[in-house]
Amino acid sequence: MPGPSLTRRDILAAGAALVPVALSAQPPGNPSLPGTLERSVIPSSGRLLARVGLGTWQTFDVGADKARRAALAEVLQVFTAAGADVVDTSPMYGTSEAVLGDLLRDTGLRPRVFLATKVWTQGGAAGIAQMKESRRLLRSDRLELMQIHNLVDWRVHLKELRRMKDAGLVSHIGVTHYTANAIDELISVVRAEKLDFVQFALSLEEPEAADRLLGLCQDRGVAFLANRPFGGGRAFGQARGQALPPWAGEIGIGSWAQFLLKWVLSFPQVTCAIPGTGKAEHMRDNLRAAVGPAPDAATRARMSALWKGFTR
Repeated sequence: MPGPSLTRRDILAAGAALVPVALSAQPPGNPSLPGTLERSVIPSSGRLLARVGLGTWQTFDVGADKARRAALAEVLQVFTAAGADVVDTSPMYGTSEAVLGDLLRDTGLRPRVFLATKVWTQGGAAGIAQMKESRRLLRSDRLELMQIHNLVDWRVHLKELRRMKDAGLVSHIGVTHYTANAIDELISVVRAEKLDFVQFALSLEEPEAADRLLGLCQDRGVAFLANRPFGGGRAFGQARGQALPPWAGEIGIGSWAQFLLKWVLSFPQVTCAIPGTGKAEHMRDNLRAAVGPAPDAATRARMSALWKGFTR
């Protein structure tokens, strides 16, 4: 999955769907957030998850660089202090699994994280070996979610994922993709197989899942992780030089990142959006999108119309 191609620093503005579940009190240590994070329920298990998570594509692929690892440790501290939990990675993402595993060990934050990774290879034996290596790198005998990355050899790997779930090595299983031309195959898999999670792109730049996939996931009792909520970074280019509309503040939006994420979270079928970042200031900005109510359908349509005006 391609990562962000633009930063947001120069376009941050100057100056979730409502889920009927009880919210826990916000953990101490993150006074910059104005309230508690909204949460969703995983249909298959009943577990609650914060609706903004953290992706690690490119941002956590830092190898042994101490300064960059220190910055990522701060990201994780900010993230968990707010009560956020979903962190998504993959063996495709270079050193991300190893870096994440080390940081969770060194910070002691592993118990507070819903850790998701993927299998991304051909063949049953290779898949088993890769998933074993992922658990070693992530320093976790048990993972909260194992996914089949981009549907690679999914029929073979799904059998092993089910065995792992039965054995208690993973709590949930799922499949992922991110390109519009893969949505038909993904829909077929969701219709045919019993899954806990589906991960796919959803953004104002890539809205296809809104019409074609979210309703199916709801009907099938499948949690939905929204990857690429910033359209792979392209959305920040679209917003460059544009001022937030005056009504954005009325629904708790203080930046274009929050605008983009609030649009994604306006769909109640979205369990969690997983933007990637390697900066604590951006992590705080992202998390604010999960504070307070998400836009209703009418406001979502208003947001979409505004965005289309930028992209004509």
